[in-house]
Amino acid sequence: MTEEKLVFDGRRFVVRTATAGASATDPLIVLGGSSQDRFSWQRYERWLLPHTTVLTLELPGYGEGDPLPVEYGMDFLADTVRHAAEALSLGRVNMFGACFGASIALRFAQRHPDRIARLMLGGTAADISPEYAAAARRWRRMVDEGLFDDMAQDMVEQFMATPDHGVVRRRAAVARLMRQRFANLTERELAMDITHHERLLTHPWSRPHPAVTAPVLVFTGEHDTITPPPEGRRVAKDLQARFTTIKEADHLVQIERDNDLADLMARFFTDQPLDDLPYLNPVERFGSR
Repeated sequence: MTEEKLVFDGRRFVVRTATAGASATDPLIVLGGSSQDRFSWQRYERWLLPHTTVLTLELPGYGEGDPLPVEYGMDFLADTVRHAAEALSLGRVNMFGACFGASIALRFAQRHPDRIARLMLGGTAADISPEYAAAARRWRRMVDEGLFDDMAQDMVEQFMATPDHGVVRRRAAVARLMRQRFANLTERELAMDITHHERLLTHPWSRPHPAVTAPVLVFTGEHDTITPPPEGRRVAKDLQARFTTIKEADHLVQIERDNDLADLMARFFTDQPLDDLPYLNPVERFGSR
């Protein structure tokens, strides 16, 4: 494992690279969600390293990266990813983006089509829902009023499906973990997190054009309430991609069903069949790709 500190347009960021030797596919860049850093996907390396090199980017606005004002949108972040790929001489890359990271990953594929081999988007949507927009404004108000415990509980309720939506694996344990995570954010992390939410309110989350020519898979948990399956399906249809949902999971599928998601990633990025997997609902296909 190595770490590189890079600079793009005056903004510092960090790239974590894990490799285990020979690869069966192109290097994989992982872009996490708004509250994640370069260690959030570390446990996935043990499943993915037998197939490829794994790079986790801590972009400006994340972790130890420089703060990023809300005026900077997904185009800037996508170009930062391109800078990292060039600086590390990666050539074409596979790319995985979750939630906020999915928006950056999609923009990268659209702005730099010559650099993308395969694209996998999790927990994404075509537009911000009114409920999410209201929650983001509410979280800003809670931060300004110092109501950090209330905000942590509110965030958990927004990101996790309620029991009446259906069975979610490890629901109670994940809820405790997320409450603790949100409540223990440092002042710097909290400021970055709130800025990410506000960035999504002021910049487009998803764009159907330009077309992505590389293979694309869009997925989410079958009980996702913050980026529900119909929204993911809409993104997949716009991109002429494949779409599926992971059983017994909501928006936090990467925690609730981590080994299954890792298996899905490994299969997609090595061009293996995705049909009839026990943890997946049927894969839907849009377009001819």
